Amino acid sequence: MPIQGPSYSTPQLRVYNPPRLSSPLGWLSRDHRKTLVVDGTIGFVSGLCVGRMWVGDPSRNVLPWRDTGVEIRGPAVAEIAQAFARSWALAGPPLQESAAFVESPPAGNVCLRIVSSEPATASMLRLDQLVASLARRRLWLTDAYYSGISSYVQALRAAANDGVDVRLLVPNATDIPILKPFSRAGYRALLEAGIRVFEWNGTMLHAKTAVADCRWARVGSTNLNVASWLGNCELDAVIEDSAFATQMEEAYLRDLANSTEVVLDDRRHLCAPGQPRRPRAAMKRGSGSTGAVAAGAMRIGNAVGAVLSNRRVLGPVEWRLMSGVGLTLCALSVLVALFPRTLAYPAAALGLWGGLALLWRAIRLRRGPKPPASLDRASAA
Repeated sequence: MPIQGPSYSTPQLRVYNPPRLSSPLGWLSRDHRKTLVVDGTIGFVSGLCVGRMWVGDPSRNVLPWRDTGVEIRGPAVAEIAQAFARSWALAGPPLQESAAFVESPPAGNVCLRIVSSEPATASMLRLDQLVASLARRRLWLTDAYYSGISSYVQALRAAANDGVDVRLLVPNATDIPILKPFSRAGYRALLEAGIRVFEWNGTMLHAKTAVADCRWARVGSTNLNVASWLGNCELDAVIEDSAFATQMEEAYLRDLANSTEVVLDDRRHLCAPGQPRRPRAAMKRGSGSTGAVAAGAMRIGNAVGAVLSNRRVLGPVEWRLMSGVGLTLCALSVLVALFPRTLAYPAAALGLWGGLALLWRAIRLRRGPKPPASLDRASAA
């Protein structure tokens, strides 16, 4: 979208919400949008970041990351530029008042809307829940860092109970390993409702997409987790067009061809059709190298079976997660009992930091600008 006004000869860079002493937890809110506007006529909305991971490293046989984006032309480009202007103003002085955003003429007949969500608005969460309730045949989701909250999980389960083909595609390899057990811990609630879960077998799946009933689709930066829904600045393109949705479904099926389906454990008697049986150990549990060889052989057998059948039995994810949290709490308790100052000093420092930050903000509010005199007189009247 053309911006009328003085052109800048040098590039400008701003940082959104940098860490501040006056806001200890302010860094939790991020500008997570991935957009690009060229000459006010072409816009790009995607999940791609500026990083070499998306390109890969052929010399080390590292494949590029898998992501999805769309090129947009027409009036919707103005909405992308306006969203950028709002983010730019949050990080410093706004664009000059003389700057005017001019909408481009229509470039096609596709119904499209830009959803630019901001912290504490939950606009995309409400839209995701609405789509889950309106889907009648299919709802296929792709997400890089899935961690659905209760209300959204219930919406997906209700759709599956109504006969909707709900599928969730997530990465197997991830750049944030600590999030992987939390994401997998949410599989069981989905699988028990008949929702199919797949894990991408490639390097990293970073796309954030949805396609419903071969009619509606979403592409953008919003992940299915509370950070994207409530804490970040996000931007997504919402498209209602059968031809585009068909392309999205075809791409989804190609992704499933390179994925492994996750199924419930045999003991729960809620197995997906064609689920492989759990292999039985051919020898008793041993010790030393014999036990290691037996465990390694079983893991190899499970991996080969998953490759051949494209299905993997959901392991005891909850047990591992609970064990890790329990061991961490026990270790912290022992540490505090033996060395109480190791926790007292950091807790006191954090409390003092938070208290001073609140006092500083209170002083700034107290010294803030007073309302105009006319407004005071009107209030008194």
